[in-house]
Amino acid sequence: MDAVTRLEHECAQAWPALVDERLGDWRMRAAGGFTGRANSTLTCGDPGVDFPMALRRAAGFAERNGIQPTAHVVMGSKADAAMSEHGWVVNLDHPGGAESLVMTGPLTPGTYEGARIDDQPSPGWWELAAGTEQPSAAQRHVLSSMPGVAYGLVEQDGEVVAAVRGAVVGDLLHIARLAVRPLHRRQGLAAGLLKTLYAWAEAKGATRQALQVAEHNIAAIRLYETLGCTEHHRYRYWIPC
Repeated sequence: MDAVTRLEHECAQAWPALVDERLGDWRMRAAGGFTGRANSTLTCGDPGVDFPMALRRAAGFAERNGIQPTAHVVMGSKADAAMSEHGWVVNLDHPGGAESLVMTGPLTPGTYEGARIDDQPSPGWWELAAGTEQPSAAQRHVLSSMPGVAYGLVEQDGEVVAAVRGAVVGDLLHIARLAVRPLHRRQGLAAGLLKTLYAWAEAKGATRQALQVAEHNIAAIRLYETLGCTEHHRYRYWIPC
């Protein structure tokens, strides 16, 4: 298994869909429409059937689970080169952006006054990280069903002003749902919270980090670069015409 495929599967393990069916090395995933990654077929590795059949199987899986057929495809891969030949197009209207970077880097642990790591998500964490204090079954499953998940937050005057989710898979810390309220940005909260999360992850055996970020989210990319992360590869979402 090459490094890109391995990393994509580690990230998928850290982001569990409600339904995750294997098609050879591919993962057909559905989670009630909550996030692109949890509602797409990860096309890394060998699907065990010819490519047109694999795409038909992926589309059929999506239709059975009530979601739009979507393929999560690493840019520059054999699958990426073949998608258009089989009637699929890049989903330029995808809510999270059609193209994303996967960034990786070392852990740089630290502390930040007011930051803490909880082992259960609080209502305030849900509200900031997921946009609701009453998450759906799909949101709960994706964000809180696996063991060993950290819910990092900074609270000021009784309000959660920064939040992040961290999940350790082997020696990898997977980072997601980083959010800071607009009035509290550019104050170092995000970097401080992440360094606090790194310390938690290091104690759990993690030695490296990975995250996915949309290409248009320049502020987030620059933040992670200051923490030692670099681009590992990119992926994009394809849908049938």
